[in-house]
Amino acid sequence: MTALWLLLVWYVVMVWLHFESSPRLWLNSLAMSVVVGTALVLSVRHGGGPAREFWRLFRLYAIPFCVSSFSALVRDDRFYAIFAPSFLENLAAAGGCTVFAAWLLLARLLERAYRPAAD
Repeated sequence: MTALWLLLVWYVVMVWLHFESSPRLWLNSLAMSVVVGTALVLSVRHGGGPAREFWRLFRLYAIPFCVSSFSALVRDDRFYAIFAPSFLENLAAAGGCTVFAAWLLLARLLERAYRPAAD
C-alpha cells in the first residue's frame, strides 16, 4: 500500500508541474478510468468490510485515471516512463515521496508508542 501512496505523490507532483487545463484531456482520462476501472472491478473478487471495499473500488478507478491523464500530460515532454527530463522536477517528486514516507513512518511509530499494553 505504501508503494501505491508514493506513486500517487509522484503523480500529483508531476501533474502540478505539467498541468494542462484542457477539458478534453481530463474527460478522456475520466472515460478511460470508467472503462478500465469497471473491467478491473469485474475481474476481482470482492470481500472485506464496507470501508475496505470503498478503498478497493476507489483504487480500481483511480489508477487508470492517473495513468491515462499522466500519459496525456507528458506526451511530448521527453519523459522516460515516470521520470521527467528535468533533474529538479524529479527531485521535487522524490522530495514529496520522502516527506510522505517520513510522515507515514512517524505515524506508525506514534501508534506503537501510544498503543495500550495488552493484559
